[in-house]
Amino acid sequence: MKSFGSKPWMLPQPVLIIGTYDSEGRPNAMNAAWGGTWDMKEIVISMGSHATTDNLAVNSEFTVAFATRETMVASDFVGIVSAKNDPDKMTKTGWTAEKAPNVNAPLFTCFPMTMECRITRKIDEEKTGYCLVADVVNILCDERYLAEDGNPDVEKMQVITYDPVHHTYIELGHTVGNAFHDGAQLK
Repeated sequence: MKSFGSKPWMLPQPVLIIGTYDSEGRPNAMNAAWGGTWDMKEIVISMGSHATTDNLAVNSEFTVAFATRETMVASDFVGIVSAKNDPDKMTKTGWTAEKAPNVNAPLFTCFPMTMECRITRKIDEEKTGYCLVADVVNILCDERYLAEDGNPDVEKMQVITYDPVHHTYIELGHTVGNAFHDGAQLK
């Protein structure tokens, strides 16, 4: 086996779009990959110092959408351009935002699924960033992306993942098995 040392190569990495309002009430978004489930109803996201972290200092509510093949270009754009440097950033994405129903944050309507969140704590908060832990207040899913059982259908969404090794985006594939079931074959 070839050794690569210590790198942030956790696979797969989500492409999370964090939605906040700035101090003027304008929608803002950033792309974050270092996040995941923290507990049954909580998530964790590693945040650097961004316009988004400035916004979260004023309002602890935000949305998290999952980038898709269709939203990939604009999702990458909000990760490489800061609202601090480009006040017209959100107009360039072409995204439509409406107020999320349960939190004071923007809901970008082009994404199939969005979590409404509220920060519960910040870990290792420093000038350069922190890890935020947030309650998932609610999950919204466009009805076009529901499976026959009425739950979100990840395959229909065409969710993408970030490949930190090659700095590419990869569309998630197809169902290959059933969790908490298929392993029973080995009992």
